[in-house]
Amino acid sequence: MTVCAHHHLYSALYRYLPGPARPPRDFPEILELIWWRLDQAVTLDDIAIGTKLAAVEALEEGCTAIIDHHESPNAIEGSLDVIAAACAEVGVRVSCAYGVTDRHGAGGAKAGLAENERFLRGGGRGYVGVHAAFTCTDETLQAAADLALELGVGVHIHVAEDVVDSRAADRLRHLATDDWLLVHGVHLADDHGLRGTIVHNPRSNRGNGVGEARPERFRHNLIALGTDGIDADLHAEAAAAGPDGERWLANNYLLFPEARDDLVTDDEVVVAGEVVWRDGTSTRVDVEEIRAKAAEHGAALAKRW
Repeated sequence: MTVCAHHHLYSALYRYLPGPARPPRDFPEILELIWWRLDQAVTLDDIAIGTKLAAVEALEEGCTAIIDHHESPNAIEGSLDVIAAACAEVGVRVSCAYGVTDRHGAGGAKAGLAENERFLRGGGRGYVGVHAAFTCTDETLQAAADLALELGVGVHIHVAEDVVDSRAADRLRHLATDDWLLVHGVHLADDHGLRGTIVHNPRSNRGNGVGEARPERFRHNLIALGTDGIDADLHAEAAAAGPDGERWLANNYLLFPEARDDLVTDDEVVVAGEVVWRDGTSTRVDVEEIRAKAAEHGAALAKRW
C-alpha cells in the first residue's frame, strides 16, 4: 500500500478535454491555458465523478490514502465535502484542502479560506490549502497561516515550483511551521529556511519543464512524494525520484500513519479492515459506471472549456 502526499483528484477529468488552443511556452502558460481553465469550468458534480474516477484508479495502483489539493473557483462552497464523500464511497482515505488564491479577487480568496474553515471545523480531515505565494497577497498568506494555526493543522501549498514563484521562501519563512506541506520546491535555495515537509513530484516537474528539485539538498526538511494529479502510481514516482525514492515514499506514512494498517496484495486491497478492491475491481462501486459517467461529464466539460 502507498500514500500520495500531493494529488489533484479532480484533474482525472482532464483526459477527456481537447488540448490548449496553442502550445504553452512556459509554466505560467501551462497554468493559464490548461489547469486554470479546468479549475474554472468544473462543477460540484464534475468534482464528484472526477474524484471517484481518480479514487478507483488509486486503488488499482495500491494507493489507499491521498492528500488532495483542490481548486474550483466557480464551485467553492461544499467542494471539500464532495471530495471527502466521493473518496469515502470508494473506500480511499483522503485529506482535503482548498487552494486559496487571489487570482479571482479578494472575494475569491475569502471564499477559499471560508471553505477550508467550514470543512475543518465540521470535522473534516485536511489542511488549509493555498495555491502558491505568487498568486496570493501577503494578507491572504497571513490569513491562511493564522487559520491553520487556529485550527491546529498545517498549510498545503505549492512552493517555488517555477521561477515565477522564486520569492516564495522570503514571503513564507516567517509563517511556515513544521506541519506545512511545501510542494515542489524546485527553485528553493539549499538553505531556504522554510519549516515543513517538502513534497517532491519529479514526474510533474519534468513534464512541466520547471527543472529538477534535487530534494536531497534539503537537510532540514522531511521529504515525501506526490504525483501532482498525474495518477496515484507512487512506485513510478519513487523510481523517477532516483535512488532515494523508496525512502522518501516511506516518509509518506508519517503524514497518514493509519494507512500503515492497510493491506495490498495481488488480489486484494484492504482499507481499515475492509476489502475494498478484489480481483481487479471495486467491491463498493461499479467501476465501469463511474468511467462511463466520467466520460459524459468530460464531454460536457469539453464544451464549456
